Formats: sequence, structure tokens, C-alpha cells
Amino acid sequence: MARTESEPGHQTTFYKEGERSAFFYIRFTFQTFSVKISAMEFLNKAEENLTAAQVCFDNGLFNACANRAYYAALHAAVAALAHKGIRKDKFDHSQVRADFSGELIKRRKIYPSKLKSYLYDMQLVRNQADYSGESVTRKAASMVLAKSQEFSACIEKEIEK
Repeated sequence: MARTESEPGHQTTFYKEGERSAFFYIRFTFQTFSVKISAMEFLNKAEENLTAAQVCFDNGLFNACANRAYYAALHAAVAALAHKGIRKDKFDHSQVRADFSGELIKRRKIYPSKLKSYLYDMQLVRNQADYSGESVTRKAASMVLAKSQEFSACIEKEIEK
């Protein structure tokens, strides 16, 4: 049986394992962030993260590059959603991907369909950088950086229309 607790910015679900008197609980925390700032503020965060990603790439810091490039794209996606009036009290990573793809690509056809997989592809590399023992290669970091630049530029162009 699972139980869920909430605290500001987090939702924690505990799952019980075991059949005997000793029970173990696994804690899964899903981080969310509140969207109370404007599309332009998120776009500025995206630009800052893109600059950091480029600096990291230029200095051979490929794990950090993948991390910053992913967050640049994530912030750009939140900016795009906010710009089109899609605001929620809280977003999580998968919800941003789903809302961006479903609402802004499929339904409203504001962005090209090739962007649909960009956030997911970048998150896979970022997860490797942040949570795996294996480092991100120069080639993978370059791909994430290029996708993030293209993704962010497309959104910036639309917002500034």
C-alpha cells in the first residue's frame, strides 16, 4: 500500500516492500517548481543557462554542459507555455514536456513537430550526466547543446513576435 505526503515543492510517495514484520519504505520525491514569473523571466533563465552550457562545453566540462543545456531548454519550454497562457501552480519535467508537445506542437501547431522529442532526448543525456557513473561524451554534449540552442531560439523567436 502506498501513502503520499506533500510539502512545498515536493510530493513524496512511500511504497511498502516485504512480507514479514520488517518493512522497508522507498521514498520517491517528485520535484516541482512554481510558475509565478513571466515568460520573459523564464526566457532570460534559458539564455543564462545556454551561456553557461557553452562555457562548460568550451572548457571540456561535458557533464555540466549537458545539465545546463537541458535546463535552458526546459526553461524555454516553460516560457513558451506561459507566453500562450498555459500556467499551472506547479510544473514538473514530464508535465512541461507533455504540455509543450501536446498543446503547442500538436494542438496549436505553433512549433515544428521535430521539437517534440528534443526535451526528452536532452533529459536522457542530462540524466546520464547527473545520475550515472558514466560521463557524457563530447559528441553527446555537442548534440544536447545544439538541440538546446535550436529549441530556445525557436521559442525566443515566437515570443518576440
